[in-house]
Amino acid sequence: MRAQRLSGQASTNQPRENDPLRILVVEDEPQISNFLRVGLGYEGFSVAVAEDGQGALTELKRFKPQLVILDLMLPGINGMELAERFRADPDLMIIMLTARDEVADRIAGLKAGADDYLVKPFDFEELVARIHAVARRRLAAEAGILSAGPITLDEERRLVTVDGSAVELTVKEYDLLRLFLSHPGRVLSRRLILDQVWGHELYDENNVEVYVRYLRRKLGDPEHQLIETVRGVGYRLRG
Repeated sequence: MRAQRLSGQASTNQPRENDPLRILVVEDEPQISNFLRVGLGYEGFSVAVAEDGQGALTELKRFKPQLVILDLMLPGINGMELAERFRADPDLMIIMLTARDEVADRIAGLKAGADDYLVKPFDFEELVARIHAVARRRLAAEAGILSAGPITLDEERRLVTVDGSAVELTVKEYDLLRLFLSHPGRVLSRRLILDQVWGHELYDENNVEVYVRYLRRKLGDPEHQLIETVRGVGYRLRG
């Protein structure tokens, strides 16, 4: 179902948990916010709505959401600034839902602290799937397990597997994979990767390309189906 078909019915799955995930929808278009409030309610979530930045900050204190669906173009405090403020709570998950679809906008949103980024017009079922995926990733990360597709990284045992088979990685390859797995689906710039994996040890962005090639080889990804090159920007691990 496409979200622009607001007169349609949302999925009617009944709530599956006694303690539903609390979701705050920050959206200034009443049709969309009402649609999400009703649709996500049918999906079993507990939902509150704010129409602007100040309202979002008020609901943050009152409702104590676990996840925020955040529009960027809001009256007053915009979505980017809100995301920066929300980062004060490291447990708060953020999915940006916006009409701004340029790669630069996505990168800026993810750098601001979003866990995922979805462009309008959107598919409602995809949004629900992304909510579940973000929540699962957060729970797995808390347990020290990171995964995407066939790849799993167990931080406690420092074990990496692909389709269940162990893969031996060097320290830098492991750190690089961990960075990708911590941000599945996000475009990571070469400079960001360099800063996060090598810090002040190295300033040559070409080294990122070399280690991505090493990592692809060990993960069995010669066709770049797992780690995708985003031309002129960097790389993205398919979630």
